[in-house]
Amino acid sequence: MREDRSNKAKEEATATVSGIALRRADFSTLTEALDYAAQGCTGFNFYDGRGELACVLPYRELREEAIRLARRLAAFDRGSRVALVAHTHRDFAVMFFACQYAALVPVPLAAAIHLGGRNAYIRHLRELVRDCGAVAAFAPADFVGMLHEAAGDLAVAHVGTLEDFMALPAGTELPAPPAAHELAYLQYTSGSTRFPRGTMITQAAAMANLEGIFNHGFEIAADDRFCSWLPFYHDMGLVGIVLGCVATQRSVDYLATRDFAMRPRLWLKLIAQNRGTISFSPPFGYALAARRVRPKDADGLDLSSWRVAGVGAEMIHPEWLTNFAEALAPARFDPRAFLPCYGMAECALAVSFVPVGGGFEIDYVDAERLARSNEAMHASAGASERKRSGFVNCGKALPGFEVEIRDEAGRLLPDRRCGRIFLRGSSVMSGYFGNPEASREVLSEDGWLNTGDLGYRVDGALYLTGRAKDLLIINGRNVWPQDIEHLAEQQPELRATDTSAFSIVSGEGGEAAVLVVQCREMDSASAASLARRLRHSVQAELGIECLVDVVPPHTLPRTSSGKLSRSSTRKQFLERHGVERASDLAWIGKGFCAHHASAGASPVSARGADQEPGSAGINAT
Repeated sequence: MREDRSNKAKEEATATVSGIALRRADFSTLTEALDYAAQGCTGFNFYDGRGELACVLPYRELREEAIRLARRLAAFDRGSRVALVAHTHRDFAVMFFACQYAALVPVPLAAAIHLGGRNAYIRHLRELVRDCGAVAAFAPADFVGMLHEAAGDLAVAHVGTLEDFMALPAGTELPAPPAAHELAYLQYTSGSTRFPRGTMITQAAAMANLEGIFNHGFEIAADDRFCSWLPFYHDMGLVGIVLGCVATQRSVDYLATRDFAMRPRLWLKLIAQNRGTISFSPPFGYALAARRVRPKDADGLDLSSWRVAGVGAEMIHPEWLTNFAEALAPARFDPRAFLPCYGMAECALAVSFVPVGGGFEIDYVDAERLARSNEAMHASAGASERKRSGFVNCGKALPGFEVEIRDEAGRLLPDRRCGRIFLRGSSVMSGYFGNPEASREVLSEDGWLNTGDLGYRVDGALYLTGRAKDLLIINGRNVWPQDIEHLAEQQPELRATDTSAFSIVSGEGGEAAVLVVQCREMDSASAASLARRLRHSVQAELGIECLVDVVPPHTLPRTSSGKLSRSSTRKQFLERHGVERASDLAWIGKGFCAHHASAGASPVSARGADQEPGSAGINAT
């Protein structure tokens, strides 16, 4: 933050109650939503890594600045794309809404130096700026140098910071405001580095989803206050928080993702300090906070105001939520605040929610029957953990959504039969930008979206079991990678998110299971012992052989939203060993364990020579 803004911001955060009548996202466009929110006294509040208020941006000032900047962007053709490096920064919000008033299409891009370092990040930016055909590109000062390098050989008319854009000549008139059928933004899906897919979300789709979330997912109240560390380039952070708070006139307290990753207690401290009522996180965020918060930290917090603890964006591990609730019980956190939900960028954000105030519900099913016949039938009373699998209820679909579970032949499946999840509704994307082939792969002519997710339904409630592309089929059996990862995480050396399971082609044309685990410093004997225990555990619990690869810390790659990427882990595994399939590995069937640090590759060289210190872990803004 610039010093003049920082000094000004230290006066006071924006109010919780707006002072105007509450409207729950009942607008036609995002500009209408900001026009209304600007009449109140709420807004964005940005906190630094010490938990101190660093910058305040009331919606009134956001609107004024956005309109001033829009007059400078009006020279670009209507509907042109503007790439925005989405750092957790007030300038991103100004740029995003300036694009709205100028009838341009903002394209948020990840503000994270991925595994592989600065050079890899620049290549990533270049690919996305090229793919969306951006006419201009913005980044805050910390990222603008890399953006200049990324856009250097592309046809981008202007690259710079907010100050650079404000220095452009201003026009006298703004274009007509965006219509409901025009694009509101492009959202690149997580992990789409090599084959980018920008979801096209119209103004109508965005507003329909926001209206559903805040009226039916959970009913927003006039005294609600948000707190968030979610990155602005992820759908949950952008749509659910940035746009959602404007559309409901709520104040929100922001902590940068990197600061949360380093000090999760700051997230909880802000909620307690400002009496926050709503905050969302992927499951791994709750796991990280539970692991890092010490008992004395919890004793000094009061989280009794937190009424909606949203959880989604990935498979929900029940034990992660349980651990969080237990760790924060002294802080008066109520586990009934957990609100599991399901959604994706292709639907703007949310698809389903459980009822507010009920916490999370686990459905325990017969694991063998699920693997053998895709039937999610209740596990027998007293069944061991080995013979049952637990899945979290993600609730019923929002009004306006149709949900179907289909088999591989496209036939509709009844309750408790696991298959592919298909959706149709008013907030489904209109396609992937500039990629009709990819659009046809997932979106039918009559509007049905193949989500690529697997799940089943019970009395209208949706249970997510995994991703179709992640499913392992070993010797004709369906094996969920999450089950292998969960077994591995029971070992004392490993933590949640230290494991990644996938399959590779075996010599017989089938699949072989692979488990990559990253572990703290250990000698070769300790690594071999860990691998033996893991192989034995997987064999005993799941009845399959599993290759185990022990790697140094910070090796496992993550998507732009901070989730572990199994596809990237698989690719790196094959590259690391110089093979294409399991049959090429001399150790097939012998129970492989590669302790790379002890084999001569240092942890630094194992994760990439150009990676900057501290760039691993949760991808940070």
